Amino acid sequence: MEPALFTAMLFATLVAGTPLIIAALGELVAERSGVLNLGVEGMMAVGAVTAFAVCHESGSAVAGMLAAALAGIAMAAVFAVLTLALVANQVACGLALTIFGVGLAAFVGRPWEAASLGAQPAMPIPLLAELPVLGPALFSHQWPVYLSWALLAAVLVLLTRSRAGLVLRVRCLAVLFGGAMAGIAGAFLSVFHTPLWAEGMVAGKGWIAVALVVFASWRPLRVMAGAYLFGGVMVAQLFLQASGLQIELPAQFLSALPYLATILVLVLISRNRQTVRLNAPASMGRPWRADA
Repeated sequence: MEPALFTAMLFATLVAGTPLIIAALGELVAERSGVLNLGVEGMMAVGAVTAFAVCHESGSAVAGMLAAALAGIAMAAVFAVLTLALVANQVACGLALTIFGVGLAAFVGRPWEAASLGAQPAMPIPLLAELPVLGPALFSHQWPVYLSWALLAAVLVLLTRSRAGLVLRVRCLAVLFGGAMAGIAGAFLSVFHTPLWAEGMVAGKGWIAVALVVFASWRPLRVMAGAYLFGGVMVAQLFLQASGLQIELPAQFLSALPYLATILVLVLISRNRQTVRLNAPASMGRPWRADA
């Protein structure tokens, strides 16, 4: 493989994996606290449309990201009230949150469907970005990519070094953090990755983020590895379609590869139920109340 092609594919893989890392880290923290929130897809959709609308009207990408985080927190707060205060079924509420979030984003986003944003500038890291081959691929990104690495480090420290992470019984805060991360992940899609709003642009990435948590055995570093693995699959199918090679596979099949890979990985993991049970948070999905 030519160095230029390798650099381009590695660069695109990191970009594709960024929203998966951010959303999956939020879901990981929520699940480690014992809460299974399947509403990531809906929260990402609401975050995406909120970020795009705020950025389009204000001209500030930072304001868009903050607004998306707040929108994700608001969605997660609804989930927290239903599941933690009213002890409703977490799976049912998560699915309802996804359906509601996707529909709400499509409705709210109608005025901005024909709008677009200018491409956000990259922030190359001095000296490191000038390294051959790996420099442009690893250190010439937009700032949310670096933010995803910082969030990974923060979650890793929280879960392994802090008392709050070792106990992690503050479920409500964990759920709200997951909502904020899902909102930011959606904002990355609509403001940085593809600076436009389109209905359905999250396209199942929220579900992949949920699957990544299981794939990673609820460990932050494995979340990063899994996100870039799935990001690489997404990028590979795009490069194959754009390469002009005579491939005896329809474009629709290539587009479905990331989701087929997700299903395959989950099937392989689920075969060893003992390992899943040992690594899964013991209280995940169980009804719990502070006054119980």
